[in-house]
Amino acid sequence: MILNKNAAGLAVGITCAFFMFLLAVFAAYLGWGAGAIMIIQDIYIGYSASLLGGVIGAVWGFVKGYILGFLVAWLYNFFSTRQSKPQI
Repeated sequence: MILNKNAAGLAVGITCAFFMFLLAVFAAYLGWGAGAIMIIQDIYIGYSASLLGGVIGAVWGFVKGYILGFLVAWLYNFFSTRQSKPQI
């Protein structure tokens, strides 16, 4: 089975973007995850516990998630096509 690298990248990217946005909104309006926001904003420029920070975090999450999903699918395809057949 061969994985579609673009589809895997989009799936992981959209999922990461959604959760980065959700975390920022929850931290801004409910106070949940404020400690996580403080740690993550050191890595992602512009990410903060606000609506705008959530949008910026969603962009960061999509880019990094897309790259991760693409690479995992690529590695899976690479190794699955090069597996040796068992000898009888």
